[in-house]
Amino acid sequence: MKIFRLLPVLAAVSAALSLPAHAQSLIELYQSARSFDASYLSAKSQFDASLAKADQARAAILPTVGMSASVSRSLFSVDKPPLDYSFGSQNIGLSASQPLYRPANWALASQGEKQVGLAQGQLIAAEQDLIVRVSQAYFDVLAATDNLTFVRAQKTAVAEQLASAKRNFEVGTATITDTREAQAQFDLVVAQEIAADYDLRVKKLALDLLAGKTNSQPSILATPVVLPELAPVDVGVWVNQSEAAHPGIMQAQMVLDIAKLETEKARAGSKPTLDLTGSYGVTQNNGSATNLSDYRTNVATLGLSFNLPLFAGYSIQNRLKETLALEEKAGSDLEGSRRLVSQATRAAFFGILSGQGQVKALEAAEASSQSALDANKLGYQVGVRINIDVLNSQSQLYSTKAKLAQARYNVLLGGLKLRQANGTLRAEDLQQVNALLAN
Repeated sequence: MKIFRLLPVLAAVSAALSLPAHAQSLIELYQSARSFDASYLSAKSQFDASLAKADQARAAILPTVGMSASVSRSLFSVDKPPLDYSFGSQNIGLSASQPLYRPANWALASQGEKQVGLAQGQLIAAEQDLIVRVSQAYFDVLAATDNLTFVRAQKTAVAEQLASAKRNFEVGTATITDTREAQAQFDLVVAQEIAADYDLRVKKLALDLLAGKTNSQPSILATPVVLPELAPVDVGVWVNQSEAAHPGIMQAQMVLDIAKLETEKARAGSKPTLDLTGSYGVTQNNGSATNLSDYRTNVATLGLSFNLPLFAGYSIQNRLKETLALEEKAGSDLEGSRRLVSQATRAAFFGILSGQGQVKALEAAEASSQSALDANKLGYQVGVRINIDVLNSQSQLYSTKAKLAQARYNVLLGGLKLRQANGTLRAEDLQQVNALLAN
C-alpha cells in the first residue's frame, strides 16, 4: 500500500529526469514558429505587397514627368551638278502632367489605403491563428505526455496487483480468477501504453513542424496548478470588444469601404477630367535641305487638357449598377461577419465556464477515486473485496487524472481562443499562460 502511494511520485521524478536539459516555454516556441511558419510568413509578405500596391495607387494623383531624346542624320545627293552633303538634328524634350480634376484617380488612391487596412486585418488574423495553433500543439504534447505517464503508472500498479494475485493463488488464499483478471487488465494497459506512446510521438512531430525545431520539449505546468480566473465575467463586454478589434470585422469593413469607392469610380466615368500639362523641347539642327547653316529652336508649352465623355454605349450606367450591387453584398457580408463573431465569442466564453466547472468536478473526482482505491486495496487485504474491485479502482483513478490534466489544458487554451474569437488576442497574452509553467 505504501509502495502504491509512492508510484505517482516516482513516475513524476522519472518524467522529470527524462526531460532535456532545457525545456522550452510557450513563448519560446511561439517566437520560433513566428519566423518559420509558412502561413504566417505568407500573410506578412502579402501585407508588404499591399503597402507597395497602395503607393502604386497613390501615383494616380501625383504628377507624371517624362523625357525624350532623338538624333537623326540625313544624306543629300544631286547628280547634276554633282553635289553631296549631309545634315542632322538632335532633339531633347521634357514633358509633365498634373491631374487637377480626376475623381476616379482620387477614389483609386483611397482604395489603395483601404487595401493596406485589409491586409493588416489579414496579418492580425494570421498572427492570432499562429498563437492558437502553437498553444494547441504545445498543450497537446503536454496532455499526451501526462497520458503516457499515467498509463505507465497504472501498468506498474496492475503488475504489482498481478504479482500479488499469483502469490495468493500459490498459497491458496485466492482463486485463479483473480490472476486471470489481473492478467487481462495488465494486457489491456500494455496496449494502452503502446497507443499513448505513439500519440505522444505524433504530437511532438506536429509541434516540431510548427515551431521549426527538432525534439522540442514543452515545460510542464508548475504545481500546484492554479488556473487564472475569467475576467471580465460579463459575456456582453467580450462581444462589444469584438466590434472594434476583430480582424474579420475589420476586413469586412474595409471590403465595404473599397466597394463604395468602386462605386465612386463608376460614377466618375461620366464626369469630365482636367489636367495641367507642360513641355519644353530643344532641337539642334546641323543644316537642312534648304538651309546649310546650323540653327537651334527652343519650344515651351503650358496648357490645360479637358476631356468630357459623352456616350460610351451604356457601359458607365451598367458598371454603376454592378458596383451598387457589390456594395450591397459587402454590407451584408459585414453584418454576417458581426453575427458570426458574436456567436463564436459567446460560445468560447461559455466554453471556459464549462471547462472551469469540469476542472473543479474532476479535482473532487480525483480525490474520491484515490479514497475509493485505498478502501478497495484495504478491503482486498482483509478479504471483503475481490481483485477486480481494486483493478477497476485503479483504472478509474488514472482515467480521472488524465481527464483532469486535459481539462486544465483546455481551460488555458480556451482563454486564448476566447480572445481570438473576439479579436483581442495578442502575443502578450501568452505571458499569463507562460507564468503557469515550471521554470
